[in-house]
Amino acid sequence: MKQVRIKDIAKLSGFSIGTVDRVLHNRGEVAADTKEKILKIARELDYKPNIVAQALTTKKQYKIAVLIPRADKDNSFWAMHPAGINKALNELRPFKVNVSYYLFELHNEADFLSKAEELLNDEPEGVILAPILRKESLHICSRLEEKGVPYIFIDSHIENCGNLSFLGENAYKSGRVAASLIDFGVGADNDILVVNIAKDLENTRHLYSRTRGFMNYFGEGGRNKGRKITVEIESSNMDTVRQKLNKVFADYPDIGAILVSSAKTHIVASYLEEKGLKDIILVGYEMTKENLDFLKHGIINFLIGQRPVESSEKALKMMFEHLTTGKTFSKEEFQPVEIINPENADF
Repeated sequence: MKQVRIKDIAKLSGFSIGTVDRVLHNRGEVAADTKEKILKIARELDYKPNIVAQALTTKKQYKIAVLIPRADKDNSFWAMHPAGINKALNELRPFKVNVSYYLFELHNEADFLSKAEELLNDEPEGVILAPILRKESLHICSRLEEKGVPYIFIDSHIENCGNLSFLGENAYKSGRVAASLIDFGVGADNDILVVNIAKDLENTRHLYSRTRGFMNYFGEGGRNKGRKITVEIESSNMDTVRQKLNKVFADYPDIGAILVSSAKTHIVASYLEEKGLKDIILVGYEMTKENLDFLKHGIINFLIGQRPVESSEKALKMMFEHLTTGKTFSKEEFQPVEIINPENADF
């Protein structure tokens, strides 16, 4: 099949090659109706730009910023995203792509806003961010839109924003997946506990959506008819966790299963091990080393993984393609989740 060229689109549209080039590569001002006509013809012809040739011939350096939480001893999950971005950078090595990280303390609103301000002052051409904190993320998104800077969401999603795309799990659906796993194993009359280790659940979008999906699964049916209890624990400090969970178990002695809505599942697993509670089903998120250790010892029964390495790798490649060609993408590109148990954890 013949490769569609810019001059083919120029001929059909009646505009000059220079005008078509500016539209397709998002360079310079072009009238809205002209732009729409050119893009319509490009779509109809299934025009695919030669990204490699374009990027290699330019001396331009692409400056991309990444705004994500800092990995720490309680949440090594966030070390996986830079691994994915580095994989993409390795493939893009012939090109001039510069990535800067702005790492904030998880659930710390002030630190998020401080790092976001640093990012804005450095004037990147594209941004990849995890909008963990909804209100604060909406603020930076509006600032990026004012500046005309494209941005991609990873890990968490906020609807009705001007993001180029979102790459990650469907958090609501993954909550329902967790509910179905627990529903198959827990007694029909046992109570089920949902643990959210977060300061402000409603402002922490992915945890909130997972919890909502989990509750709605049982609200619409399900085999288990026991009580569904939720607890928010503001800190992963073990003394705080003990105090909160001791009270919950004193009030609800018939708990047969627990969902931990975040990668901090190992903290609740540590509590169950400490208390000798071996018959409680525990389901959580992410294949961190800490979680896998408890999974292999049978304290965690299932982990749901959202493939952060693959999502971050794809996000950087998408941003590079957008900056070099102006290509747009689907607003939501949900990635498949994995269900991990002790049998497949090594694979």
